[in-house]
Amino acid sequence: MKYLSIIIISIFFIGCSSDSDSSASEQSTGKGGSLARFTILDDYLYTVDENSLNVFSISDKNNPVFLNEVFIGFRIETLFAYNNILFVGSQSGMFIYSLENPEAPKKESSVEHFTSCDPVVTDGEFAYVSLHSNSNCGNNVNLLEVYNVTDIQNPVLVEQRNMASPKGLGLYNDYLILCDDEVKIFDVSDPEKMTFAKSIDIAGFDVIIQNDHLIVVGKNSLNQYTLDPTNIENITHLSTLDY
Repeated sequence: MKYLSIIIISIFFIGCSSDSDSSASEQSTGKGGSLARFTILDDYLYTVDENSLNVFSISDKNNPVFLNEVFIGFRIETLFAYNNILFVGSQSGMFIYSLENPEAPKKESSVEHFTSCDPVVTDGEFAYVSLHSNSNCGNNVNLLEVYNVTDIQNPVLVEQRNMASPKGLGLYNDYLILCDDEVKIFDVSDPEKMTFAKSIDIAGFDVIIQNDHLIVVGKNSLNQYTLDPTNIENITHLSTLDY
C-alpha cells in the first residue's frame, strides 16, 4: 500500500502542470481521482482528514502555510472540487462547501445516506455518488446515486441504480466512468435516465481522466487508455503497470 499511495499522489501532481482540462474544475491546478483526499485550487491546497476540511496557502510553493480548519463531521473520506465548490464525501453523506472566501469554506448543504463508503464527482449541475459496502463502511449498500445540484443549497436525488460494488468514478463529456465489478461506462447526457454504454473488463477502484486519457487504478496494477471523444466504443489500451 505504501507504493500504491506514492503512485496515486504522483498521478495527482502530474496533472498539476496542465490547465487544459476543465471537465472536473476550471480553476483546478491539480488532477486526482474521486477517492482523493486533497485538491488544489489556484493558490490553495484543500485536504480532508477524519473530521475536518483543512486549508493551506501554497502561493509560496516552498513554504506552504496552514490557514484554517473547518469541522465537517465524522468518517470523512473524499474531496472533489468544481469551480468554487467543494464536494466532500463521508460514510454518512455528501457535504457541499462554497469558496467565495477561499480561506474560509462555507457549508451550503448536505445530504445523508446509509452508512457506506462514498466518493462523489460533479459537472456542476449533477453530482454522482457511489455507495459501496466493505468491512470499513458498515452497511450492505451498493448504489449509484445522482443528485441535481444546480441549487447547491438544495440537492435533489433524481436517480439511483443498484450496483455490484461501486467505488471510484469520473466524468468524460456525456459519460460517467465507474469502477464496479468491472469498469462501466454510462451515457449521462440525460442524468435522470442514464443508460449503460460500454464496459472495460478490468477491476479497478478509481479512475483519473485527463482530456482523452483514462487511468484505471487497481489493487495490483495501473492501466492507461486513450478515449475517443467521437466514439465511446473506441477505447485503446496503452499500458499496464503492475505493482
